Amino acid sequence: MNERNNADDADTSGTVTFEHLVATVKAAAAYWARRATASVADLVAELSTDSLSSPHRTVDTAFAHVLRDEISQLWINGWLPYDVYQMTRRHRSEPAVHLAVDMIAEDSAQHAPATIHPRWQQQLEEIEAVRWWVPGQPVVSQWAQRHRLSRHTAVTTVVELLALFMTMGKLPVLLPLPGQTTSLQDSTGRLDDKMLSKVRALLAKAESTSFSEEAETLSAKAHELMSRHSLERALEAPVSEVPTAAASRIWLDAPYIGAKSLLVSEVASAHRCRTVSYEKLGFVTVLGDDVDINAVQVLTTSLMVQATRAMLTAGRHVSRGGKSRTRSFRHSFLIAYATRIGERLRAITEQGVAESRKEIVPVFAAKKQAVDDLFASLFAGGVSTRSFSIGNVSGYGAGRAAAEHAVLGAEHRTLRDR
Repeated sequence: MNERNNADDADTSGTVTFEHLVATVKAAAAYWARRATASVADLVAELSTDSLSSPHRTVDTAFAHVLRDEISQLWINGWLPYDVYQMTRRHRSEPAVHLAVDMIAEDSAQHAPATIHPRWQQQLEEIEAVRWWVPGQPVVSQWAQRHRLSRHTAVTTVVELLALFMTMGKLPVLLPLPGQTTSLQDSTGRLDDKMLSKVRALLAKAESTSFSEEAETLSAKAHELMSRHSLERALEAPVSEVPTAAASRIWLDAPYIGAKSLLVSEVASAHRCRTVSYEKLGFVTVLGDDVDINAVQVLTTSLMVQATRAMLTAGRHVSRGGKSRTRSFRHSFLIAYATRIGERLRAITEQGVAESRKEIVPVFAAKKQAVDDLFASLFAGGVSTRSFSIGNVSGYGAGRAAAEHAVLGAEHRTLRDR
C-alpha cells in the first residue's frame, strides 16, 4: 500500500515536510474510502496531534490544499457547486456541509467574477458560498472553531469529506469551469419579470383557495402564461439566430426517487425538454431551452409538494392479512400522478402551439434539434430506458384522481437553475 509508505516519508531530522502532511491527508482519505478503519484511526490520530514538527496550523493548511485540489477535480469531472452541496448534505454531517461550501467559496474567490458563468454564480449564491473567515489564517482552523469541533472531530470530518470527494466519479460537463467564461451574456433563462408577477399572483390565489375547481382554473392559467411566454420568445427571436440548448440538474429527495423522476420527466416533456435520470445519485438532468428548463423547475417544485401532500393524505394501507402495503400504494400513487400530470400539461402546451402562428413549427423543430444534438454530445455512450410497474391498483387510481386536482404551478421558492 503506497499511501501509508508515503505518509511515513518524513524528513530523517524529525522535521515533517508540507509534502509529507499532504500525503498523510490523502492517505487517510483513501483508507477511509476503503473502510480500512485501523489505518484511518492511526492517521487521524497523527493529524490530530499538535507538535513542533506538525502544528495544527500547518496541518490545517495542508487540509485546505488537498480540499482545493479535490474540488478543482470535481469541476473537471462535471460536478457543479449545487451538486457538491447536495452530495455532502446527503452523505456527510452538517459541519462537513459547511466546510464543503466554504471551500467552494474559497475556490471561486480565485477567479475574476467576469470569468464565472452566470448559472454557476447563481449556484454559489444559492448555497451561500461566501468567504466569511479572516484572511491569512487557515480556513479549516476557523471552520472548526466556528462549529465548536474538537480537534479529533474536525480532523475526522475533513478526512470523511475528502473521501467522499475522491469517490464521486464523473458526470457530463454542463457549464464552463470557473475562469473559462469569456462572455457576460446572461444565459440563465430567467422568466420575464412582468409575466412572473402575474404567475405568482395567480398561484398565490390557487394555493389559498379551498375550492379545487378554482385552484385548477387559476393554476392552469399560470401554466398557460408560462407556455405562451415560451412561444412568444421563440417567435420573436431573429431568423438568423441559431437555437441553443442547455442542461440543468434537478435534485430529488428520497423516498420514491424513481417515481419522482418520472414526474420531472413528464413535466419536462410537456415543455419540449429531454431528461436523464440518475436515480442512485438522486437527480435528473433536464436538457432544453433555458426558459423551458426554468419552467420545468417551477412546476416540478410545486407538483412534488402537492403530490407528497396528497399521498400522505391518502394514509397508510394494509392488506386483508394485516401486511403493510403503504410503500407499494405510494409508489403506484406517484407513478399515476406523474403520468396524469404529463397528460394535462401536454394538452395545454399543444393547444397553445395550435393557436399560434404557423411560423412556430420550424422554430420548435430547430430547438428540438439543438436539444437532440446536446443530448448526443453529453451522453454519447447512450442511456438505458426504464419502465415502471404498477404494484397497487388502488394507489394508481388515487394518484390519477389527485393529479386531476393538482395545481399546475405553485409559489416559486427559487427560479435558479441547478
